[in-house]
Amino acid sequence: MSEENQFIVPPSFIELFVEPGRLKPRESREHIAQRYEYCEDLAQMLGETARDKLWQLQVTEADVLERMHRGLLAGDTGVDAAEATWVMRRVAELLGWDDPWREAP
Repeated sequence: MSEENQFIVPPSFIELFVEPGRLKPRESREHIAQRYEYCEDLAQMLGETARDKLWQLQVTEADVLERMHRGLLAGDTGVDAAEATWVMRRVAELLGWDDPWREAP
């Protein structure tokens, strides 16, 4: 990867590749960076869709996120379950919506 193409992969995404009880990711830095770039692009694209669905369906933000999450899991979207959840959490973050997957304090 060249210097100008480097970007910071957030810890929340890297954690998707760390097995419980381990410290080191199971995939290479390059693989994780490629997956992050794909998932971040997907989240950016889905943000507008989520906003439109909120208006069209007249449901809650959490309902929109949950429905879109189910769509990511059911379709051939190129993401696994952990990545799908990360994408939808990122959509919520981008839109300033509450994260329905956030653990209660």
